[in-house]
Amino acid sequence: MPTYRFFVQPQIDQDAQRVIGYEALLRQQVNRNWVLPASFTAISVTDQIKLLAETATALNVAASQQTLAFNLNNAQFHDPRTLGAIVLFKKQFTNVDLTIELTEAPQLDELTRFSTVLHQYGIQLIIDDVGTGSNTYANIRNLLPFVDEIKFAMQNLRATHRDQRIPYELAFWSQIARTFRLRMILEGVENAADQALAKRFGISIHQGYLYGKPSLPA
Repeated sequence: MPTYRFFVQPQIDQDAQRVIGYEALLRQQVNRNWVLPASFTAISVTDQIKLLAETATALNVAASQQTLAFNLNNAQFHDPRTLGAIVLFKKQFTNVDLTIELTEAPQLDELTRFSTVLHQYGIQLIIDDVGTGSNTYANIRNLLPFVDEIKFAMQNLRATHRDQRIPYELAFWSQIARTFRLRMILEGVENAADQALAKRFGISIHQGYLYGKPSLPA
């Protein structure tokens, strides 16, 4: 039976110089090494939520008033058990500031139902990886009124050798965030130059190797 755990990576408010939360990132143990799972749906959302509960307890995020972000891909989003498992977690951990990151854009009617239930329980909703994959502006613009935050991942462009596009994309997406009154988090912050770029566009919430690699919670 494969062993899974959540590693966590800190999210930083650069203006306040403090950790405001963590993204939970699923890892699988293979030959004593922790690696990305070959399939994120090989372990059910229900079981992932159980692991998330262990992670929340280990981090003590409720007492520290920090957020805990949990990713859903399209298959997990459409799993009929997902919404109930998330709500049950929130009922058990009422003081945890939970956020759900969608890695793939769903249909508008699907998202509005999902968003309505989450917001009833004080759970925030994020569209992850904006500008790449299915999360292009054309695909998500009608979804933006129903979410709380967008996340831009610089490493996605770097992986395809499009580094020169990053400033243009940040200019665009930071303006979208202001227009829709959304928080924006910048992922892939690796050095002082990335910090300066974020500051140029008024993005104060950062995540990346500069602040810490994903690791098992202490």
